[in-house]
Amino acid sequence: MASPIFHVATAADWAEAKQTGRYATSTRGRTLAEEGFVHAARADQWQGVRKRYYADATEPLVLLVIDPGKLDAPVVEEAPPGGTETFPHVYGAIPAAAVTRAVPLGADGEPAAAGRSFMSLFLEEMSVRAGVGFVVIVVAVGLGLLVLSAFGDVAGLVTILVLLVLGAFVARGVFARRTARTSAGTERAQSTQ
Repeated sequence: MASPIFHVATAADWAEAKQTGRYATSTRGRTLAEEGFVHAARADQWQGVRKRYYADATEPLVLLVIDPGKLDAPVVEEAPPGGTETFPHVYGAIPAAAVTRAVPLGADGEPAAAGRSFMSLFLEEMSVRAGVGFVVIVVAVGLGLLVLSAFGDVAGLVTILVLLVLGAFVARGVFARRTARTSAGTERAQSTQ
């Protein structure tokens, strides 16, 4: 997939596009028919667009994340009259299927919190990983000490090393499954927006 492009839209315009299958609003207050193209932005530009043109918006806004590869209209990088910075312009309606995500924007213009904060998610994930690591170490050392007392130093140390390596592989597998399950859940949630 090519790098996504972004478009700030009213929630009402996006709801209509989901019904009709096509998004045809160029920018705030102007249609594709009036403007000739749909204004878009790159990842580093959309917040500036939101601040310049939507700062006083009272209606709910969404950030449309668009896959250019799913568009049936050309995307042309152009500078506005008198400007030097280029922006992607979509010369045609945007199929609703080309919008990979519609992210609600809060009153401050930032993506609205969808539940838990990033910090709480991060701390939870790190706690799980640290807990699994601690269990692996305790089991490896405990069994290694048992083998050490029964069979001697070398056997005990080898047992500890083998169990640590096996524990690392098991933990990696658990984290891979956990990540895949979390990603699948996130994709399902985003596809319903």
